Amino acid sequence: MAKSEKFEQFENTRKPNRYARRAVLLSSKTRRYDGEHIDWEPCGTIADHKVECSSINVPIDQFNSTNGVGKSFKIPLTRLRGENATKSILLNPGGPGGSGGEFLHRRGAQLSAIVGDGFHLLSFDPRGINQSLPRADCYPTAETRQVLSPVRSKKLVEDSGELWAWSANHGQACADNMGEYAQYLNTPQTAADMNSILDAIGQEDMYYWGFSYGTLLGQTYATLSPERSHRVIIDGVVNQFDWYNSPSDNEAFEDTDKVFYGFIDECIKAGPSKCALASLHNDSQVLAETLITSISALRDEPISVYINSTVYGILDYWNVWDKAIFEALYKPTLLWYDLAKNLASLLQGNATDAFLAYGYSNPNKWNTSGGEALDFIMYNDGMHGAENFPPDRLSFLDWLTPYFNKSMFAPTEYEGYFKRRAWKLGRTHGYNPVRHGPPVKTENPILILTTTYDPICPLISAKSALEAFEGSKLVEVKGYGHCSVSVPSMCLARAVRRFFYQGKMPEEEHTLCEVDGEPYFVKPESRETVAIAEFESEGERRIHLAQVELARGGWIGPGGRVGW
Repeated sequence: MAKSEKFEQFENTRKPNRYARRAVLLSSKTRRYDGEHIDWEPCGTIADHKVECSSINVPIDQFNSTNGVGKSFKIPLTRLRGENATKSILLNPGGPGGSGGEFLHRRGAQLSAIVGDGFHLLSFDPRGINQSLPRADCYPTAETRQVLSPVRSKKLVEDSGELWAWSANHGQACADNMGEYAQYLNTPQTAADMNSILDAIGQEDMYYWGFSYGTLLGQTYATLSPERSHRVIIDGVVNQFDWYNSPSDNEAFEDTDKVFYGFIDECIKAGPSKCALASLHNDSQVLAETLITSISALRDEPISVYINSTVYGILDYWNVWDKAIFEALYKPTLLWYDLAKNLASLLQGNATDAFLAYGYSNPNKWNTSGGEALDFIMYNDGMHGAENFPPDRLSFLDWLTPYFNKSMFAPTEYEGYFKRRAWKLGRTHGYNPVRHGPPVKTENPILILTTTYDPICPLISAKSALEAFEGSKLVEVKGYGHCSVSVPSMCLARAVRRFFYQGKMPEEEHTLCEVDGEPYFVKPESRETVAIAEFESEGERRIHLAQVELARGGWIGPGGRVGW
C-alpha cells in the first residue's frame, strides 16, 4: 500500500487547527474551553504535550437518584492534549483498580504517538480507585491493613481452613469500612460515570480505548449507551457473560498454558545467546518438563537463600510459579529474557538471582497504600455470596477442583474464590448481558483487538465479543502477551488509526496481523535500542518506536489478574 494510502492524512496533524476549541483563561492557571463545563489546570507535560487535570463529582447511584442523596464520588481527570484535536479519546488501563491518571503519565507519550495529534487522550481514576474519593478501602488505616490483610493461601488444602475463616472477616470489614458507598462500586456505575465525563467536556460521542478489564468496561458502556458508542476499541478482551453471570472464570485461563509453552518454544528458537534456558536443553518438551518438575519440588522443599544479615529468606513454589513465570507471561518483551536467565541459574543450583527478583520482600517497602478496588468491583459485579457456592469448606474445595485443573496457573486465583464466596454486599446493578442473545447495535461497530495467545484474556473471549456486538471486527496480532500492545505490530496500528480518524473497519471480520521484528528475549542493555523493524514512512517509524517502548516498558496495574 502506498504511503499516501496509509498515513499521509495523519502525518499533518501538527498543523494548527482553526477549528480547535478556544481556551478561556480564568486565572493564571485555570482554563475552561468552549463547550466544556469544567475547569482545567496544567499538571505537567508529556513528550512536549501539555497535560491538564480536573475532576467531576458523580452521584453515588447513577441509576437511581433517590439512593445516597447528597453523596457522590469524586472522579479525577487527566488529559494529554493533541495539537490538532477537537475530540477526546477516553482510556482505561485495566484492573479493575488501574489508575487512569498514572497510566497516562507513564504511557501517554507512546499512546499519543500511536494515536496521533488529532485526538486528546483523556483518562480518569474510576470511582473508588487511587485519587478518586472516597477510595475503595477495606481497612481504615495503612497500619490496620498491614496487620490484618496477610493470610496464608499458598497450599490449597492445608491453608483452606485459615483462608475460609479470614475471608468471612475480610468481607465484613470491606462492607463496614465503606458504608453506603460500598455497594455502588461496580462496572455499570463506572460506565455511567463515563457519560458524565463526556457531558462535562461537551462531547456527545464516545471515543474509547480500553485494555483488559477496560474491555469489560467498554462492553458494558456500549451495551448501556449504544447510541453514544461512536468509536469504541476493546483490547485484550474479558468475557462479560462469565464476569457478570458465572461464579467462575470459565475462559480466563484458556490459553495460559499455551503462552507458557510458547515461552519455551521461543526460547529454543532464540538460542542460548538470547535465552539462557536454551543452554540446558535444545528440546522444547524436555526443557518444559524439566522446568515444571524442578519448580514443583519447591512445594515441599523451598530453598533457603542467605546473602547477609539483613537480606535472606526462602524461595518457594509460589515465588517462582506465580510471581515469576505467570506474571512474565503477560509481558514477554519486557520480562522473558530476565526470567530465562534467573530460571537457568536456579536449575543449575544458584537460587540467589531468582530469590532477589521474586522471593525477597523488603520490609521497608511494604505497600500499605493500596486499597481493595479490585475486590469491590469484581465481586459487586458478578455472582458472589454463600448462596451461590457449596455450603461448607470441603465441598467448596471439591467444587473448585475441576476449575483449577483447567490450567497449571488456575490455582493462582485460589484466594479470590474464597473472598468471592464470603462477600457480604448485595448486588445493586441490574446489568445481565445475555449470552448468544440478539447482538447489540452500537452507533458504529466496535473494533476488537487481541493477541493470539493472551495469558488471561484469551482469543475465545474476543470472539465472544465479536458475536455480541453487531458489525464488530476483530484484529488478532499473531503473538504472545496480554493485550495487543504487548508486541509491536504496524498492521494493528494502522487499523487503530483508520478506525479513530476515518471510522474505517478492516474488510474482513477477523484480520490477522504479524508481529514486527523479534520482540522476545530482549537483553536489558538493548531495551532502549530503537527500531526492531524498518519502515519507509517517518510517521510509521515514530509509531513503531512507540509500540516497542510500550512492549518493553510494561504497563501499570493494581495487582489484579485481569489487568496489567
